[in-house]
Amino acid sequence: MTSTVAGPPRSPGRPRSARADEAIIDAVLDLLAEGNTVEALSIEAIAARAGVGKATIYRRWAGKESLLADAIRTLKGPTPEPAGKSVREDLITLLSVVARNGDERALKIMPCIMPEVSRSPEQYRIWQEIIAPRRQRMREVLGRGIQTGELRADIDVELTILLLTAPVVMQRTLRWQPGLEDSALPGRVVDAVLAGIAAR
Repeated sequence: MTSTVAGPPRSPGRPRSARADEAIIDAVLDLLAEGNTVEALSIEAIAARAGVGKATIYRRWAGKESLLADAIRTLKGPTPEPAGKSVREDLITLLSVVARNGDERALKIMPCIMPEVSRSPEQYRIWQEIIAPRRQRMREVLGRGIQTGELRADIDVELTILLLTAPVVMQRTLRWQPGLEDSALPGRVVDAVLAGIAAR
């Protein structure tokens, strides 16, 4: 995947259609959710599913990899904006987006994407680019908690981010513990981690 959002400049007089953009992104996500691998995914198949010509796709994206990157960004949705009332509430807000992705296709797609991320340094780089804003938002919440005295000043912020995120991602993607209630998981994870990092 490349991080380029759009392909070559469009010809004058041919305005970009938001409806076509959505149809193309949806076609990518539908094909992945149906079990197609990233390697098997083709511009031809995407165009056919979206009901557009290949040229329409190439006017918007440089190729399959940049299109796939935008599709995953769309699947994950925007980075939430915490209210800033308390560290606990803000962390639960951030983790709840991970636990309850509004697009149910994510449950089928993310396990297919991870092997590609592991195999390809370029796709790993793009994946990191996609999730970096969420990680930065959590970093800001933890930093604010240290400043307000809610959290210990000596905590390892990067390790704390991992401790918070990993259980929710594991449960969401692999259903590691079927007995856990998904809606309550972010709060339980936050409380468990805060028990170790909260100011005494």
